[in-house]
Amino acid sequence: MRAFVFPGQGAQTIGMGKALADAYPQARAVFEEVDEALGESLSALIWQGDQAELTLTRNAQPALMATSMAAMAALGAEGVSVTAASFVAGHSLGEYSALCAAGAISLADTARLLRLRGEAMQAAVPVGEGAMAALLGLDLAAVREIAAEAAAGQVVQAANDNDPAQVVISGHAAAVERAVELAKARGAKRAVMLPVSAPFHCALMAPAAAAMAEALDDVEIEAPLVPVVANVRACGETDPATIRALLVEQVTGAVRWRESVAWMAGQGVTEIWEIGAGKALSGMVKRIAREVATRQVGTPEEVTAAVDSMNAAAGTPRPERR
Repeated sequence: MRAFVFPGQGAQTIGMGKALADAYPQARAVFEEVDEALGESLSALIWQGDQAELTLTRNAQPALMATSMAAMAALGAEGVSVTAASFVAGHSLGEYSALCAAGAISLADTARLLRLRGEAMQAAVPVGEGAMAALLGLDLAAVREIAAEAAAGQVVQAANDNDPAQVVISGHAAAVERAVELAKARGAKRAVMLPVSAPFHCALMAPAAAAMAEALDDVEIEAPLVPVVANVRACGETDPATIRALLVEQVTGAVRWRESVAWMAGQGVTEIWEIGAGKALSGMVKRIAREVATRQVGTPEEVTAAVDSMNAAAGTPRPERR
């Protein structure tokens, strides 16, 4: 059993997806449609722009989604559809990529939603008032205890439960800094502030959640072709109304990635393909479920290797490219 997973913010690099667009007209069409939906050439920024500008939340979110959907288009050109997976999942913004890949939200709507999501999350908290930090070597229960002690009337909470020994916290800058010092004192292998522009996935994002609720009300959501493992529930969902509500909840809620991967493994998933830029999720998967094989699918060579591997396992030759 196989799952497709989609990366979140931090995986963006200049040039990502360009080889896919050059090799597959279907992948190039993805970038063209995203450019049209946003009314600007995001692809030019992705392929030949400035890394700092690409890293801006408003750009990184639709850019990473476009790159993932280009990889899906390349897989499709080789005869592999999303139904080759039993589940799809994505880390934070990657959940939108997963929904788009599964046919729940159109590509154009997904691009516009992620542009709005990036802008709303950035605007929710004045620059400098919020922060995030990665705590390594402590489990979720320990991090929650530290956050409760460090809060002192402010917000600090577990934002990303990434794997058994990596939890990211988010909230008011002073509270996050207090939590970092407590974590160091309590045996964290590392506790470091992250270079982010806003405190994502915490209660301070409530204004962004309200903005997304309004935007999602105007977007058609279909039942996905395969279940989408939701960040805030860590289990498969297919009901459009539930998916809509969970996308709003996701803005302030924690990304339960460790539990999501464990749930998929528990359902019988033995292979996870990371679709798009980077390989961070594959590393997390190996730390969560060692028995699950991982594969990156973000270049033409990786697409070909993935398809050949799947067909070899099934005993069928790779079909001619459409």
